[in-house]
Amino acid sequence: MVGISLAAALGGFLFGFDTAVINGAVDALAEEFALSAGLKGFAVSSALLACALGAWFAGTLANRYGRLPVMVVAAVLFFVSAIGSGLAFGVTDLIIWRMVGGLGVGAASVIAPAYIAEVSPARVRGRLGSLQQLAIVTGIFAALLSNALLASLSGGAADVLWFGIETWRWMFMIETLPALVYGLMALGLPESPRFLVARGREGEATRVLRDFTGVTDTDSLIERIRDSIRREDKESFRDLIGKRFGLKPIVWIGALLSVFQQFVGINVIFYYSTTLWKSVGFDESSALLTSVITSVTNIVVTIVAILLVDKVGRRKMLLAGSFLMGISLAMMAVSFSFAELATASDGTTSAQLDAPWSIIALISANVFVVGFGTTWGPLVWVLLGEMFPNRIRAGALAVAAAAQWIANFAISTTFPIFSDISLTFAYGFYAFFAILSFFFVWWKVPETKGIELEDMTEDLTARPRD
Repeated sequence: MVGISLAAALGGFLFGFDTAVINGAVDALAEEFALSAGLKGFAVSSALLACALGAWFAGTLANRYGRLPVMVVAAVLFFVSAIGSGLAFGVTDLIIWRMVGGLGVGAASVIAPAYIAEVSPARVRGRLGSLQQLAIVTGIFAALLSNALLASLSGGAADVLWFGIETWRWMFMIETLPALVYGLMALGLPESPRFLVARGREGEATRVLRDFTGVTDTDSLIERIRDSIRREDKESFRDLIGKRFGLKPIVWIGALLSVFQQFVGINVIFYYSTTLWKSVGFDESSALLTSVITSVTNIVVTIVAILLVDKVGRRKMLLAGSFLMGISLAMMAVSFSFAELATASDGTTSAQLDAPWSIIALISANVFVVGFGTTWGPLVWVLLGEMFPNRIRAGALAVAAAAQWIANFAISTTFPIFSDISLTFAYGFYAFFAILSFFFVWWKVPETKGIELEDMTEDLTARPRD
């Protein structure tokens, strides 16, 4: 069970790697292609629009063809994007190749949590679902570490490394290795038993439940799966439509969880952390190393989340995370209010922090990573994989994931513009949404700990709050 969940979560590894690899390359490619602040932000976040598109269609494709074929297609997209991005001739084709990878990221962001939830027993579903976030943050770490190692070998991201090719290009191309591994592993996974039952392949579903998930009373579980699937003839987007506000309340909650996860600004830390740490006095090498340390912290706290999620519950951990993120982001906003503008030789300006505020900003950023990594990072993926009824799970998850990528795009694209206004404004904006997320969870998010997927309903008033 853990093995197949880890294999499925490898899509999350590529998800994290692909979205974070731009971190070490962004300044070098901005110089190479002479990008303005706005175009630099779009080059970083352009893949996210494709992520939303990939997420939107992944649910439909997974319902029609199965979870595993979508994983294989995602692996191919990752592979092609890595080569194309590394050999890009200009910013236009770089953006195109990044968007190809974005389609793979979006598909993986839907398929991995849905698949893991569907093959996991309720008693450990939170832990196994959290493997998706562990894979994501490990992918981020791998990308940042490979960036730092490659830059140290050549002397800098803009310098030539091997075969006359600049280091930032190799940063992209190294992703071909995990993409190949993901594709090969996906070919060896068993199909989701819930998909198999939906397609009338109950014999195969029985074997998967018995051999891979450890279920002994397979007949009873298959009957419950069949009943939950039989409630409507065929899933379509119409099944997600509610009587008010366009979508069913449970779908809105999933989408808003996704939006809040991004609007606290977590990906600003991972996409722009090298640039951020330069502003507090680190050179490029030290800034890359600090970004790696931050990502290691994220891995450690995600492991803590895995240990706690099925004991403490989802709601309590999300509430604690919102509180901690709100405080740490507010402290970052205060710290950067003491920044001074420095003008480089090329005429560009950047914010520079002196002690003690540089240390406070560094500590606050890592406290924020701890707060996010133990709560909102893994638990949103857990909730999205399990909170929807069987009949609408893939479609509702696709809507929520698409909302997440659109929110991610909005935050990543606007950060360079926000930072030109002031970093105090930027981090104050993220702090506001962290505080708002606390009240959203308190009022609207149900507890799902220990509930079987077949018992998930659309009636939120029937869900526990404690």
